[in-house]
Amino acid sequence: MKSDWDVIIAGGGPAGVFAAIRCADAARNPNLRVLLIEKASQTLGKVLISGGRRCNVTHACFEPAQLVTYYPRGGMELRGAFSRFQPKDTVEWFDARGVKLKTESDGRMFPVTDDANTIAECLRESAREAGVRVEVRTSLLGVEKRLADGFRLEVQHEAKRFIIHTKKLLIATGSDRKTLETIQSLGHTIIEPVPSLFTFNVKDKRIHDLAGVSVENVTLNMGAISTRGALLITHWGLSGPAVLRLSAWGARELFEKKYRAKLIVNWLDDYSFDKVLEILGRNKDWKENSRKKISTNPAFSQIPVRLWKQLVHFIGEKNWGDVSKAELRKLASELTAGEFEIQGKGQFKEEFVTCGGVSLKEVDFKTMQSRLVDGLHFAGEVLDIDGITGGFNFQSSWTTGWIAGNALAE
Repeated sequence: MKSDWDVIIAGGGPAGVFAAIRCADAARNPNLRVLLIEKASQTLGKVLISGGRRCNVTHACFEPAQLVTYYPRGGMELRGAFSRFQPKDTVEWFDARGVKLKTESDGRMFPVTDDANTIAECLRESAREAGVRVEVRTSLLGVEKRLADGFRLEVQHEAKRFIIHTKKLLIATGSDRKTLETIQSLGHTIIEPVPSLFTFNVKDKRIHDLAGVSVENVTLNMGAISTRGALLITHWGLSGPAVLRLSAWGARELFEKKYRAKLIVNWLDDYSFDKVLEILGRNKDWKENSRKKISTNPAFSQIPVRLWKQLVHFIGEKNWGDVSKAELRKLASELTAGEFEIQGKGQFKEEFVTCGGVSLKEVDFKTMQSRLVDGLHFAGEVLDIDGITGGFNFQSSWTTGWIAGNALAE
């Protein structure tokens, strides 16, 4: 391994690889020496497993002002960044390299091949064509800032340790704790990383043995935090887009509460208590309905029968006509504000997203350069940025990587 480089990029994830490509492509000097190091045995590991191994590349939201609303942390800082490189630019970048993306009904964008390898190989081939040197199984052990000649890095390649030098350094290693400690040693503030995007462990007889049952539109409330979307009942509790969004917005609060909190579920989305009570009353008074059992004749088609039976368990096998007004009020409350206890968290499939990282106050988002250390740049999840599920975390990686790559090339 050569000991002197113009640019070294630590981290072979989406942000690091994208930055390396952009840096090499944008450089006016064709002899610019760019090295990317990755501690794993291959680059782009998260790309390969994301979106059920289809790779949710980005989201079809092409208005920066709206796009930033999908980021619990980092939205304000990304506003200007997205005006320079946003999902539309991501689509065009891959299209120019022969990779077509498609948009699904919920706005998520995938390669038309439905294969994450399509994205990974496109990025790897682009890095090769740009002349980026890639070294896998190479860990960053330490960084020392040299006043005259950039940075002195200690790295380990397999079993051997090396000292290498670079004029500019980009760190894009995600939430790797060892690297965050190294960044902190350079004077940066690190916001403690905690999990984001996870499912809820909930044990409750109302959802017992209902794994696989889903409701298309619910509203969830946890204190002052509210989210809407589909909800899925699992063997361990609750999942689905609504839960994942709530876990992202409430990541720090849930961490501080040791993942124990009260969750309020409106199974009917935005239906109010009074509206639901009115509909329940009409079902009770409807002559043709009065002799039908409430447990097998739901008043709302959007609630699956299996779930409905367990939500009305306290009424028993009464007919609609025999249900008391007090029972109707209790049922209306159950449907619009059912209380559940979150008793822990699960992980979202094979993906892992954290909030936390380098304090955004210490980074110039026009260049992704440190405000404290000249020549030091950041991109991707090493920053205190995270988005909800749907391609938003990849987009922030493409955007910050692209901006950093431009600056590194100068």
